[in-house]
Amino acid sequence: MALIVNTYRQSVGAMRFIGKKYTNNDRVDGHFGAKWDEWHANGWFDLIEEQANGNLTDTYEDGNAAIGLMREENGNFEYWIGVFTPEETPVPDGFAYVDFPKSELGVCWIYGKEADVFMLEGKCAERLQKEGFEIVTDWCFERYVCPRFTEPDAKGNVIIDICFYVK
Repeated sequence: MALIVNTYRQSVGAMRFIGKKYTNNDRVDGHFGAKWDEWHANGWFDLIEEQANGNLTDTYEDGNAAIGLMREENGNFEYWIGVFTPEETPVPDGFAYVDFPKSELGVCWIYGKEADVFMLEGKCAERLQKEGFEIVTDWCFERYVCPRFTEPDAKGNVIIDICFYVK
């Protein structure tokens, strides 16, 4: 069972998200894992980092994390895979981008077995609102921070960050 083990506010500067957009039609067995595999196999994270001159860690704390950016717009679910880069980073051919202004994030850490930490955005939104955060956009994102997510602890658990833009 996955648990929310930490919540906090994080200030971030203006950033450009560079990635690729997917829809529910791109899911395999209900998930986007195949798309993440495609990203790793094609070296697309490295390509974007090169566009940002290797400057991802300076974008914000945990800026070197892979991102699963989500929203529902006009009844259509969007799931973007990519990374946040410094604003005005050139966008490689075949990729799209979304610019975000200087913002505040409400961050939840979800702790558990990897198979159990996904699709808990609703619980995170409820928790943040209960703690006084006001969610201000329809965007939220999964943040895969190394080593929190990539290296399971002695119990075999990982931590994924779920972030919302807040007031």
